[in-house]
Amino acid sequence: MTTNDLPSAPAPERVAVVTGGSRGIGRAVSLQLARDGLAVVVNYTRDAASAEETVKTITAAGGKAMPVRADVADEHAVAALFDRAEQEFGGVDVVVNSAGRLALSPIADLDLAVLDDMHRTNIRGAFVVARQAARRLRAGGSFLGVSTSVVGSRFPAYGAYAASKAAVESITLILARELRGRDVTVNTIAPGPTATDLFLDGKTPEEIDRLAKTPPLERLGTPEDIARVAAFLTSPAGHWVNGQVLRANGGMV
Repeated sequence: MTTNDLPSAPAPERVAVVTGGSRGIGRAVSLQLARDGLAVVVNYTRDAASAEETVKTITAAGGKAMPVRADVADEHAVAALFDRAEQEFGGVDVVVNSAGRLALSPIADLDLAVLDDMHRTNIRGAFVVARQAARRLRAGGSFLGVSTSVVGSRFPAYGAYAASKAAVESITLILARELRGRDVTVNTIAPGPTATDLFLDGKTPEEIDRLAKTPPLERLGTPEDIARVAAFLTSPAGHWVNGQVLRANGGMV
């Protein structure tokens, strides 16, 4: 028997932390990564029931998952989140920062308290999670930020939200370069109009129909569309993609 005939050792279990992992795109990412064989830490801030339901769905299918509450803008809570992941599953290989807030307003009418709350989650939270990911991800790992295609399309009333997500895009290549030599990738996915509760809330059927017709594919994206792209970017198959912002939006500008 040659060494080529010997059975290969099983690959070590990969572990993912998904912030905002209990609802919308974050939930779809949690479920997709679990289907791909990763143990998943499903982070949430307030909706414990949705987090528990997401974990139950994963474990019922034979996967591994646990819910962990943490406000992504709280550096101590996020450090504890990563501690739990390491204690329970042995390390962290994938971080998807899906937690975010959306508030729409013309800039002239913008409530600055709303701006501060949104930017606390979308900007400060992005930095807090990225900082822990940069410190903790194992070799071969990946960090994925979540932006929005509105950074490019610049729809009215999205000014504050787009500004917060532009910050996420701005740090993507910088962090990738800062992690030189670590064998860790950093990318950002920027979904277009996607049929989540966060997106649909407050929109009329006419507005939804108009937005659905914006991409050449003439439909809204689904959370599963985004999750499949996220799974590729954080997988070994996608490891040569690094420092990039990918607009997963069906072809809209």
